[in-house]
Amino acid sequence: MPRTEAVSWNDVPVVPADGIERREIVGDGASLKRIDIEAGVIAGRHSHDHEQFLLVLEGHAILRVESGTIELRPGMVVRFEPEAWHGAEFVEKTVLIEVNLRPAR
Repeated sequence: MPRTEAVSWNDVPVVPADGIERREIVGDGASLKRIDIEAGVIAGRHSHDHEQFLLVLEGHAILRVESGTIELRPGMVVRFEPEAWHGAEFVEKTVLIEVNLRPAR
């Protein structure tokens, strides 16, 4: 029988690394992350083999993509196709929700 799960971000373990705190909830075909990023953190250019969405909850960052730069502010949503490169500079403390969709097997 299909299940329903409800989780509080406060109950998800934090994985800290260099000014970034990640919390991740993993499903069968996707994962959801809450990412808290301190001002001054730089995420170097990278890409993923899967589709990804970012939802900006708080803060300000400069996102670099193939077509140029995008100023990230609360309320924005960004969609990356698989293999679309991106990098960012976090101007102030920023909170993101990241949705990662795994490729079909």
